[in-house]
Amino acid sequence: MKRTNLSLAIGVATSLFCAAPLYAQQGSDAGTAAAKPANAKQLDQVIVTARKREETLQDVPIAVSAFTAATLFKQNVQNLSDLQGKVPSLQIYAARGSNTTLTAYIRGVGQADPTWGFDPGVGIYLDDVYLARPQGAALDVFDVSRIEVLRGPQGTLYGKNTIGGAIKYISNPLPLKTGGSLEVTAGTHGEKDIKASVGGASADRVWRGRLAVASEHNDGFGTDLLSGSRNGNKNTNAARATLGFFPSSTFNAQIEFDGVRDNSNPRGAKMLIANKFDPAYAPLSSDFNTRSGMAQLNHTKMYGSALTMNWIASEDWSLKSVTAVRGSSTDTNIDFDTLPEKIADVNAVYSDHQFSQELQANYDAGGSVHGVAGLYYFDGTANGEIHNIFLGSPPYSTLGYSLYGSTGGRMGTKSYAGYGDFSWDIDPSWSLDVGLRYTHETKTAVIRNFGYADASFQTPIATLADFSGSHATSNLSPKVSLDWSANGQMKFYASYSEGFHSGGYNIRANCVAVPASCRPINDEKVQSFELGSKMTFFDDALMMNTALFHNIYSNIQLSVFTSYTLPNGSQGFFGDFTNAGKGHIDGLEEEFAWKPSDSWTLSGQFAYLHTKYTEFLSGGVNIADQQRFTNAPKWAGGLSLEHTRQLGNGGSLTARVNYTYQGMVFPETTLSPLIAQGGYSLWNAGLIWRINRPWTLSLQGTNLADKSYRTTGYNIGVLGIYTGFYGAPRMVTLSARYTF
Repeated sequence: MKRTNLSLAIGVATSLFCAAPLYAQQGSDAGTAAAKPANAKQLDQVIVTARKREETLQDVPIAVSAFTAATLFKQNVQNLSDLQGKVPSLQIYAARGSNTTLTAYIRGVGQADPTWGFDPGVGIYLDDVYLARPQGAALDVFDVSRIEVLRGPQGTLYGKNTIGGAIKYISNPLPLKTGGSLEVTAGTHGEKDIKASVGGASADRVWRGRLAVASEHNDGFGTDLLSGSRNGNKNTNAARATLGFFPSSTFNAQIEFDGVRDNSNPRGAKMLIANKFDPAYAPLSSDFNTRSGMAQLNHTKMYGSALTMNWIASEDWSLKSVTAVRGSSTDTNIDFDTLPEKIADVNAVYSDHQFSQELQANYDAGGSVHGVAGLYYFDGTANGEIHNIFLGSPPYSTLGYSLYGSTGGRMGTKSYAGYGDFSWDIDPSWSLDVGLRYTHETKTAVIRNFGYADASFQTPIATLADFSGSHATSNLSPKVSLDWSANGQMKFYASYSEGFHSGGYNIRANCVAVPASCRPINDEKVQSFELGSKMTFFDDALMMNTALFHNIYSNIQLSVFTSYTLPNGSQGFFGDFTNAGKGHIDGLEEEFAWKPSDSWTLSGQFAYLHTKYTEFLSGGVNIADQQRFTNAPKWAGGLSLEHTRQLGNGGSLTARVNYTYQGMVFPETTLSPLIAQGGYSLWNAGLIWRINRPWTLSLQGTNLADKSYRTTGYNIGVLGIYTGFYGAPRMVTLSARYTF
């Protein structure tokens, strides 16, 4: 189905009633309103904390999508990357050869480079704690209360780098009595998963605790034909433990420990055309098979702990403290060329450590003014060492064309911030929300990049970069929003906000070939203008939410490959990180859900993005007309139809079919037509049988048409490398869940 068909399908569904925004995902857990709607045809209300206080999804004047635990289960969301196609303007997927390193873009704003020198453009939060690095951030969905996705800058409320938006993963609350669940999954491609949780409380409920674990395994989707090992075989284990102390109704403290260990093999990349340095190897027909000469290595560990204390200081004020320590480490081999020869073989080792402290005060006296104010401190250090071998095999090594280089160093970040966001209910219909955030951030860098004589990386023969630097910046980001409730079913809002993403240094700098690469990178900024509406009709049986926005994006930070000529006449290249220039992003987003009867639900979303560079300087020349935004499809959307039939003994049978469409995407900055992914559609379906209260069976299928589609890739023309990474093929799984 082409874009016009998708537009027609969504248009028929939505134009029946009029235009509007986000929809409340359905569910019946802690994320939904406690009271059951009197009318069975009503959609369930969803409670969110997008503004750090509990509100229904329809009351908060922000473009936010919320997924309850029940919806995540129905929609077969196994990790954060499975949100692709379910949230307007969200591009989210596993980065290149990894299973758990996350790439996320919202409304065309994000960051695709996972190395230690660059911060994500979309903030990922685990229970109020910001995750500074993308390694391990494709969080497994288990023991979750809900996931919220906020679109657009969120500087007055959320952590450090939320220029593009925020994805908030919220764990289940600590239980008041003993309970838990066990879920076992088996499926195609050797899928074998176990998820379990158990929790309870002391008799007086002063002490409460929960332990949750997840173990996910499969055989991957391809084979390295040289070694016979599987490409991308999933081997991920995760755990989360929480202990709470509730001595009174006005104070509680909770400490949480979590960890992820990913020992998966690298995902296979498809060589798209024969490499000019080894043309004897023709491209393989499989999207996932390789002929790599490197060992299968792609190990990641992520761990963290957080202490959260809540104190109700008075009837009007509540105070919150979140103290967190996190870290991660990665050791990975990257065979860019996918061949036995060493055309571009890379080993990369990353590690990081972060400490954050947030103090938060919430005010609500039951009157017309309520809001939140806070202080935020972040101290993080990220390190890495990358060994590069270029043209390291005969005949190039015997002719003296081989290059051996290292990229190494450390990036430190210290950030101090104060923020406030307050709402004034002017009268029953009008409300004004004003926010402001001040940030002072310092990036310190130690960068040591060398050329070596051979693959032992012991004898430096050239110094490409050997320096330290410090870049300090201050930023004041405002937000103002005015909303009007026409009645109990219609809310309209207009907002202006700014986002900020600090600069720093390029960890791959080459001061000899490109001196500018050793200078600090400027901060990038976004100015966002938004109009939105949130509407319900027919006694809350139809929900429609719309957002229309215009973003002015300046000092855009991009990771690009830059080539240069060596003294011997051969071509060299390095990964540059630079400010590209300016651009604007205009868009329309729509989410809706309609429950025409107590057993049928039609829901969907779509987004239209128009992105354009107004300035893109290359060698002092503005080439904006030749450039395109990455990870920003012009059209994208999806439809989901669900039918539930009630059975005896409290059981039910729910069937779901889901269709998603995405227009053409340029996943990397060279805009190679070989790597660009044209428009494509995916079909998914599920059948859930709730046998009785404790037992549930779930049969789920994804990419049922077995569509071949690229998520990202590499274009390193100077080395003849054109490769693509592909989304998963058809997958079918059967799960059994027991709750107690």
